[in-house]
Amino acid sequence: MGFSSFTSREDFSKARSKARMQELLSTLRWKNNELLSFYEVTKLIRPRRETYRGHMAIPINNIIGSEGRYHDFTLAFYPRKEMLRNRWQSIDEAHLKQVTLPPISVYKLGDYYFVRDGNHRVSVAKMQGVEFIDAEVVELDSQIPLEPGLTRTQLIKRVVQYERERFVEEYNFDSFLDMDLVKFSSPGMYPEIVNHILVHKYYMNEHVKYEIPLEKAAQSWYETVFLPIVMQIREDGLLRAFPGNTYGDLYLWIVRHWDNLKHGLEEEVTIQHATGDFKHKFAAGWFKRWKIWVKERLTRNYR
Repeated sequence: MGFSSFTSREDFSKARSKARMQELLSTLRWKNNELLSFYEVTKLIRPRRETYRGHMAIPINNIIGSEGRYHDFTLAFYPRKEMLRNRWQSIDEAHLKQVTLPPISVYKLGDYYFVRDGNHRVSVAKMQGVEFIDAEVVELDSQIPLEPGLTRTQLIKRVVQYERERFVEEYNFDSFLDMDLVKFSSPGMYPEIVNHILVHKYYMNEHVKYEIPLEKAAQSWYETVFLPIVMQIREDGLLRAFPGNTYGDLYLWIVRHWDNLKHGLEEEVTIQHATGDFKHKFAAGWFKRWKIWVKERLTRNYR
């Protein structure tokens, strides 16, 4: 065994030890040690355009995720699996022999990067104390701030908050909507509410000759559609049956369920029947509610 081969074996063993130590410390400190999945992130933030930025040196500490290997490395890009040894050592040997390797390929979102190709090269460079690495960069636009150690739960909250701010800023409905009630916990719900208001406006316009202002339609939807369903949710105690959710969440779920119940039926389905049937079919039992309560408290530092 040559010197470079022996050294690369030692380097990988040290990197694996660092990975195990990092995972242990992150568990003890309730810190996230996971790389972000590029596909999960882009599914949530939905970039609208991409721009090729060419070749440049990027800081390794700003690489926070991967397109396909996010389970294979820790947040600091130390290898988590023994199966990575052969590929990792071959790249480390090339590094020790000062062989010039091709640049890695990354996506850039904000100030941070996700590896498309070259995860092992990043890991070796990190282990060798390299601060910058050559990369071919494609930048995606993003209005959602990212940072190392961000969890999926935290990212979802940021996306929802961004959608809420855009909803308020674009439509100014908060002057007559109780935004503590019109509140959601999942991405895509604020845009869905806008569609509900537009459909309500369409039916209102069927009975008049002039165009009804969107603000008037929104106020009518809030008073005649949304609030009655919220009152029924309160009467049936649905928030207790669906811990961790909001009146807005339940409103949307019940409306969808109500539509499904009405499909193909000739008799009228009341909102009382829809909420009762929804609670009967989907409500969490006491044991599941207890597990959710415990989980929320145990993972509070991750949010």
